[in-house]
Parts: sequence; C-alpha cells; structure tokens
Amino acid sequence: MFQLKDTKNILFLDIETISAVREFSELSPEMQQHWQRKSSFMRSSEAKTPETWYNERAAIYAEFGQVVVVGVGFLTAVDEAWQLRVKAYSGSDEKQLLEEVAGLLRTRDWKLCAHNGKEFDFPYLCRRMLINGITLPDVLHISGRKPWEISHIDTMELWKFGDYKHYTSLDLLAQLFQIPSSKSDIDGSQVGHTYYQEGDLPKIIDYCLEDVMVTAKVYLSLQGYTDHASIEIIKVD
Repeated sequence: MFQLKDTKNILFLDIETISAVREFSELSPEMQQHWQRKSSFMRSSEAKTPETWYNERAAIYAEFGQVVVVGVGFLTAVDEAWQLRVKAYSGSDEKQLLEEVAGLLRTRDWKLCAHNGKEFDFPYLCRRMLINGITLPDVLHISGRKPWEISHIDTMELWKFGDYKHYTSLDLLAQLFQIPSSKSDIDGSQVGHTYYQEGDLPKIIDYCLEDVMVTAKVYLSLQGYTDHASIEIIKVD
C-alpha cells in the first residue's frame, strides 16, 4: 500500500520558457536562417510568417528559447505532519538560474517528476544547461543509459497505462481528480507575453509553482492517495 514516505527523494518539477529574444528581428542573421528553416515545416499548412511563428512557438524549442522559471517541490514530514515545500528559481540570467538548479539536483539522489517531463521539461533543461556550459547533474545525464537506469517519473506517462494515442493535459487530470488549480490567471501560451510585454515575472512564478503543486497531487492521486488537504503547502524563498 502506498504511503507518503514512499515519495522520499522525489523532486516535483516544472519549467516556464520564453523565446530567447523578444522579437525575431533581434536574432543574429545566422539564427534567423535556422529559424526560417525550422519554421518552414510548421508553416507549410498555415499562412504565417517566420516572425509570427517565432512569437508563437520559439519558446518550446530549447535551441530558440530560454528558461525563466524552474519550480520544484518535495514532500517531507515535520512533527508527524506532511508538507509539500515548493521553491522557484527565476530571473533574466538564465545561466545563473540553471547553475542554481543544477546545484540543487546534485544535493541528493533525486528522482524527478513532471507532467510530460520526458518530452519537454527534462530534455529542455539538459539542452539549455549544455548551451550555457553547465555540466549536467547525474540525474539529467541520461544519454546512453538504459530506460530502467533513468530516475524520471512522468505523470502523463503514468496516466497512459501503456496507451500512446493521446496527450492528456495536467489541467484535465486536475479536474478528474478534483484538484483545485488557479489556471484562470495565465496559461502556457501567455508566458512570453507576460514576461516581455507585461514584465510580470512574479505572475509566471506563481503559475509555475501552481503546476508543481498540481503535479505532486496528481502523482499522489495516481498512487491512490487522495487526502491532499492534509498536506500543508510551504513556499520557500
């Protein structure tokens, strides 16, 4: 039977990303050419310019985007009560941000858990760390390893139960398991606008930490644990 102590060393994680620069025109001529080639495949069925596609899609590609927030959380027992302690690493200096995250990942034999993490969060972090000249922590050093040697948990993969036909959003799982979520304020498609046009990094941080909390609760629900109200949420500066 699953118990909260079974979550020892699980680090729940979510990242928020934006385009590397505000506008396509700010890219170097070489990177503009690379984006035009890449976006040509996406634009084949829609009449959109490379500039428009850059604003809409660049953030999801590690080669053309950057990380502005990494939210993490872990469960711990304090005086026989359980807490989910969450923290955000954020800022405009991506290298410093990722160095801090890498430092955290080296502190313990973590297992990383994210929603769609195997397709997005984990590889994105790996690529951006390497681009910034940061040695990958062992938990992210997965190239050449066998699947059973990789300590990554993906809640979307858990929900599939071997079915690979459908993508299931974190929001939908939260609804199914009756987990409160404050997604009305912002969604993933608005992160770039919120950062570049509104300059509201705190709003992105709140959004990211909400995803961390929901991911943790979804993971617990997938293990059959539903007493989420008994877990105190602690935000760590």
